[in-house]
Amino acid sequence: MIKLVNIRKAFKGQKVLNGLNLNIGNKELVAIVGQSGSGKSVLLKHLIGIIKPDKGRILIEGIDMTAAKGRDLDEIRGRFGVVFQEGALFDSLTVYENIGFPLREKTKLHKDEIRERVWHALEDVGLKEMGNKYPAEISGGMKRRVALARALITEPAIVLFDEPTTGLDPIISSSIHRLIMNTHKKYGFTGVIISHEIPEIFDVADKVAMLYNGTIIEFGTPEEFRNSVNSYVRQFITGSLEGPIEII
Repeated sequence: MIKLVNIRKAFKGQKVLNGLNLNIGNKELVAIVGQSGSGKSVLLKHLIGIIKPDKGRILIEGIDMTAAKGRDLDEIRGRFGVVFQEGALFDSLTVYENIGFPLREKTKLHKDEIRERVWHALEDVGLKEMGNKYPAEISGGMKRRVALARALITEPAIVLFDEPTTGLDPIISSSIHRLIMNTHKKYGFTGVIISHEIPEIFDVADKVAMLYNGTIIEFGTPEEFRNSVNSYVRQFITGSLEGPIEII
């Protein structure tokens, strides 16, 4: 579904991605982990075409996103749903209006069909009674649920999660992780989760990739990741301050 080939990106001479390679299979749920400042968010922006690499290719279902322009690029982006950090909801819109926004903007669906799909989406994320609330009137965890419903409303092939549990307490974080797993199972999307939640993310993802020094240094199932002999990976998992990883 997603193939990144030798991706290189630098800002003002500072290398952020340095020959990165990664293959994500159809319907896999992959977590990308790494230190703060390791380039996880930059990688996410490459995936949705906000940033183009200095070198390398990004293939989405075999189509080279780095070479696409105009309508072709928009068509590829249309296959994505994105759950932004802290939800990124429109404060002036109700929960219902936030979720229905992509359908109103990107489709010609009749308002009755939009209404039906939005209420189904609300039910999927456990917020059936919250449609008329505004973002300021709901909790942080509810905002993430709304953001997920909005991302799924167009039934995307790929969903990107940008640290979806940042700032939430452990119980709410766990509920969001369960929701991601349940919706992944129901909708069958290919998912990429940018996360710092170790070891919790091991219970969510099919595979885990560690980004360090601009490249993927470990990629495998959670069990393979836990059993890695790579010293950088071991240090990251245990939270040890000893070893070669720089403190940022």
